[in-house]
Amino acid sequence: MADRKILLIGCVAALALLGAGGAWLASRDGGDRFAQCNAGAVAGGMDSFGTDFTLTRQDGQRVTAEQVFTKPSLLYFGYTFCPDVCPLDSARNAEAAALLAEQGKDVQTVFITVDPRRDTPEVVADFTSLFSDDMIGLTGSEDEIAAVNKGWRNYYKANDEEDQEYYLVDHMTNTYLVLPGNQTVAFFPRDTSPEAMAERVGCFVDALG
Repeated sequence: MADRKILLIGCVAALALLGAGGAWLASRDGGDRFAQCNAGAVAGGMDSFGTDFTLTRQDGQRVTAEQVFTKPSLLYFGYTFCPDVCPLDSARNAEAAALLAEQGKDVQTVFITVDPRRDTPEVVADFTSLFSDDMIGLTGSEDEIAAVNKGWRNYYKANDEEDQEYYLVDHMTNTYLVLPGNQTVAFFPRDTSPEAMAERVGCFVDALG
């Protein structure tokens, strides 16, 4: 009888430890409701991406990050004079957003220039209108653009700036998923298809509830 009591106590203790362990793992995971949507670890975690900002929208209005990221957003850094990559990526992002809209999921696209010298609000407006009436385009001073790119760890560098009209800009081509509250939760390399992007973004949107 004593042995059975000891065994019972041991089982209860083991269950308690398992419960505590599960709670500890959940806390380690941040109670992450997006765990099923994550595709891999990023050094420093996705929480290290992003920053507050005030930039100029394509209609000339000054807007903050809080005003921009009012809904799940596909954020891309590029420039309007880009000969191929930026238009292709912007079109892909707009297509992914359209696929999500067909599913009843409201996701917007956001374009931030890495070339503020040439990309005035008017130029950005012409560029974004090629892809979506709802795409938000943002520009600003060189310091403002440098700060927001740093916040998302986005490398860029203008080449041959002596040619004031035709220089090119090297830059990273990731697209970031930013949730309301300026929370960056995922990024997509440029070889991601619209369908794959829409599927993964949809997972995050569903998890938001």
